[in-house]
Formats: sequence, structure tokens, C-alpha cells
Amino acid sequence: MLSKVDAPAEQQARTWVAAFNQSLIGGDKVALAALFAADCHWRNLCGLSWNIFTQSGRDTICDTLLRDAHEAKAQDFTIAGDLLTPRRATVAGHEVIEAIFRFVSANGAGLGVVRLLPGDHPQAWTLSTLLDMDGICAARRRDNEPVSHARDFAEASWLDQRAQHLAYEDREPDVLIVGGGHAGISAAVELKRLGFDALIVDKEERVGDNWRLRYNGLKLHNKTPVNHLRYMPFPVTWPDYIPKDKIANWLETYVESMDLDFWTRTTFEGATYDDASATWQATVRREGHAPRTLHPKHIVLATSVSSVPNIPTIPTIENFKGTVLHSSQFTKGADWRGKSAVVLGTGTSAHDIAQELQANGVNVTMVQRSPTMVINVDPSAQLYDKTYLGDGPPIEVRDTLNSSVPLAVMKIAHKIITDEVRKIDAPLLGRLEKAGFRLEFGEDGTGWPLKFRQRGGGYYFNVGCSELIADGRIGLVQAADIKQFAAGGVAMNDGTVRNADLVVLATGYKGQGHMVGTLFGNDVAERIGRIWGFEETTQELRNMWVRTKQPGLWFTGGAFSQCRIYSRYMALQIEAIEAGQLAKAAS
Repeated sequence: MLSKVDAPAEQQARTWVAAFNQSLIGGDKVALAALFAADCHWRNLCGLSWNIFTQSGRDTICDTLLRDAHEAKAQDFTIAGDLLTPRRATVAGHEVIEAIFRFVSANGAGLGVVRLLPGDHPQAWTLSTLLDMDGICAARRRDNEPVSHARDFAEASWLDQRAQHLAYEDREPDVLIVGGGHAGISAAVELKRLGFDALIVDKEERVGDNWRLRYNGLKLHNKTPVNHLRYMPFPVTWPDYIPKDKIANWLETYVESMDLDFWTRTTFEGATYDDASATWQATVRREGHAPRTLHPKHIVLATSVSSVPNIPTIPTIENFKGTVLHSSQFTKGADWRGKSAVVLGTGTSAHDIAQELQANGVNVTMVQRSPTMVINVDPSAQLYDKTYLGDGPPIEVRDTLNSSVPLAVMKIAHKIITDEVRKIDAPLLGRLEKAGFRLEFGEDGTGWPLKFRQRGGGYYFNVGCSELIADGRIGLVQAADIKQFAAGGVAMNDGTVRNADLVVLATGYKGQGHMVGTLFGNDVAERIGRIWGFEETTQELRNMWVRTKQPGLWFTGGAFSQCRIYSRYMALQIEAIEAGQLAKAAS
């Protein structure tokens, strides 16, 4: 869909950016408005202000652009042809000219993406502005003196110094990160790059155990190019879909290679905030050590958007005399060979566990509680990630393009993709419906990525389980058709019984909001409000990677790509707070 050489497109992009620069410097709203389509959208990622927000509509955008650009002293907007030659592209069904630009501001180097609707006088349909962490850090390196190679041969070895540093006996961390999965690790590496002392604590025995200890057949469901960690990409020899143990080992290697401070076997028991000192009193219990009270300025809760198992009240489950496990406790299907099992749920974990049980000779029945989106993992599920697949610019540029798409445009694009996916997967979907499986395709048919951002689940990437259901090799019943649980299984309304030795509750996880009241108190939980899901006025995920109404408390989570992209904006905001450029809490 792209043209490799398009001089007219490049010239139109350069002309537009030059006019945009002049309009902002001159404070000319009339000239600025002429550069935007009436139905336009702007996403700011700490670019012209320290906020993360999206605005829609020409008048609103122009007013905010002029104010924020003036306050940030933003200027010198120029096309960044070295990152991406301006090109024609199709985005959400619109033919556009797509270009990346640079600018400078009082807050540091900036980048942005504009998508122009072509014509005699091209107008911007989408605009993004963001702080360029790579540019900021590169400028700081240039300003520093060269590092001397002189050394003291009498000093302790690097390894001994590393162990002493990790003990935190003589200092406090600037930032305490609770949770050592990919979200916490991504946050730590960006904070360290900016010079912060960041300590990760995690209750598991080894780095990566949050992946390592999950069910045997788990793999990532999007392809490897989407999931790289910053500064240390996966090897090119890796498979398209990475097994959970390979991910776990890589996270362990990454922490070691990046010199990240990480305490395993450490439980975070809670914290209270002291307004006078602007620090937390955080209690941690590290196995083999006395309980410790740490005093970080910031706490990042990186316990994932799916951390605490959700075990709903299930009437009559107490009648069942077999084994009941939440999906987080399930490990190997081989442990149940020759037996019968009921899996409650129809999300990805439910399907994967049911398929693993069936492959190990277990008689499996799935219980569907609500309609679920089913999508073949390849090619259909990958169509939403086309930015990262195939030949193209480096991943940093792809991240810039990916994060520049406003929510309203993303919905249009995903609706188009989901319509295509339903056609591709129609034979399978028809067979599933014939077997009694209830399907749905996200809000307004926008597919799985926005379902994830709204509720963290509600879909299945098919890697073979759907065929087993359609063929009747895995049983399927609807929850409404269950009369009650019995000692040996599930009694149905029609008088039959589905025998079971095992019931797996694939009922999902509670979100980060559940953790806040427990760890920080109900007052803090009420002050912050909901976490995850889209906030209507900002069109962004609630309380994610931004200041909250509780000073010093931050949240991160989501997919590998989300954590890779947005952790740096969280780190930059923390730096701005410590530099006195930004208030400690959201208003």
C-alpha cells in the first residue's frame, strides 16, 4: 500500500510542516486551522505538555496547540526524513500522506507524526507529538566529558560492587517497582537510563517465574517482532511465537545484562505516603532478611492488568468433591491423563488449558459463560499488528508510528480489520456456531485489541482448540444449561451429568484497582478511581503511565509493546517532577 518514491508526497509534507511551524510561532489560529481537517485528532505523549491525552475537532485542537506550544517554547518543526521518508499510505480506509517530524522545546527534543489528507491544500487528519527520549539522552551524552579508562586496581571487583549496590544498605531507591514481569522490567530500564535508582521487588523465586510457572503449552500469541524489549531485541533466530519458558529465561538474562536492581522472593506488604517529605514508607519482606521499610519517592505498581486471580462466587461448587484449580494454578495436562475435566470459561487460557488436557487423554468439557471472540492466531490475529511485521523501518520508528494513532482512528482501522478477519475465518466460525459456541467481535465490531484495553480479555487466539470443539472432541455447554455442581461433576438441566475429576476456573484476573485498596488503603483507592479502560475526556487508558491523584503512585502493565512504548513517558514525567517542572499529582 506504500510508494517507495513519491516526491510530490514528500514536498506536500514538507510544505505542511513548515506552515505548521510558522503558524505556531506566530500564534496565528486562522492559519493553523486552515492546516487541519474539520474531523481531526491530536495525540500528545508528553510532547507539547507533560500530559498524555487525545483531542478531537479542529477548534479544540488549535486552541490547545497554540497554548501548549507557546508554554513549551516549541519550534523548529522539520521533516525527519532520516527516520521515514514521507510516503503515501492507507490508514483506517483513508488515503493519506504520512510523515515524521522533529521539533525542539523547553522540555527537550520532540518527535511527531502527521497524516495528511491529500489535495490541492493537504490538511492534517491525525497529528501526534511526543518527547523523544533517545534524542534527549543523546544530547546529554554529548554534553558530558569522555569517560576515562583509568581504574583503581585495588578497589573491589565489579561483581562485588554490584552485590553491594544491590543490597541497598547505604541508600534508598528513588523508585520502588512492585512486580518483576515485563512491565516492571521495562519501567526499570527507562528509569535507569535517566539516572534514577530503581529497585524491582517480586515475590517469585526467579526472575521470569511469572511466565515460567504458568501452564505448559503457553506461548505468546502475537509474533516476535511486536514484543521486543527496548535496547536488547530478541535474536533473529527466535520462533514466530515465543514459548513461555523462553520468555522467562530472556527476562532473567535481560535483568542481568541491563544491571537492573531486582529483589526476588520479596513481598510488598503496603505503603503510606508522607506529604511532608514527599516519600513513601513502604514495607517489604525479603526471604532470608529482616523486614525492611523503604522510603522511595515513587512507587510503580507493575503487577499487570491481570494479576490477582478472579474467583467468582459459583453456586453449588462446594458440592464438587474433586480438585478445583484457578487457571493460574494449572501447570501440566499430563497430570490428569485418563481423567475428566470441566473448564469454566472460554477465553484464551481456558482454550489453551482445555486443548492441553485433551492432548493428554483427558475427557474435557468447556463451560461458556458469555459470548467470546474467536480469531485464528495466524494470519487473522496478526493483521492488527501490521505496523511491526514485514520489512520496514527500525522498531523505534514503528513504535512512533504505532503510538501516533488516536483512539477514534484506531476504532475505524480495527473495525475494517475485524470485518476482514470474519471473512477469512468464516468457515471455522460457522462450524463453532453450529456446535453451540456463542461469538462476538468486540464493541462495534472492533476486535480483540480494544477488548484487551477495555477489559483485559474476552477473546481466544485459535491454535487448534476451536477445531476440537467444532468436531466434538472437546465438549461444550452453556452455563445457563447447568443445574448445579454435583460430587462427581456437573449436573445439567436435562438430567445428564458431565463427569469431572478436575474443575479449572479460567475466570480471569482482577485488575490493578483491586490491589490499591489492599496495599495503600481505601482513601488512596477512592482518590485514584478506576484503572485501565478508556477515559472518555482524554481518550486514553485510565491512570496508566501518567500521574495519578495520589502523589508518587504510578501504574504500568499491558502487552510487551505497550510497556516498551509507554514506560519511557512515565519515566520522563517522573524526571520532570523531580526537576520541579511538573506537579507531583494530577489535579
